[in-house]
Amino acid sequence: MKHYKIKITGRVQGIGLRFSAMQIAYRFEVKGFVQNLKDGSVYIEAEGEEENIDRFLQWCRTGPLGARIANTDFTEGEVKNFKSFDIVRSGSGNNP
Repeated sequence: MKHYKIKITGRVQGIGLRFSAMQIAYRFEVKGFVQNLKDGSVYIEAEGEEENIDRFLQWCRTGPLGARIANTDFTEGEVKNFKSFDIVRSGSGNNP
């Protein structure tokens, strides 16, 4: 099991990236959350089995149709044993 903190910058808000990330996470059995940040980026914490999380990270590099990913930063972290993958509203306390 691996855990990553992911920050995606570019044209990533207002194009369905959070919802798409949730769909891809469910497909690859990845747990965690995604949220928009005030600086215009998207923040994700994701964890899963190595092969699945690698596929999810690959998707994060391109995002959904309409996204223009400028940069994707991945930082490995401590597994938190998330139970689901959720879209978190900005300002709800799960900031990086």
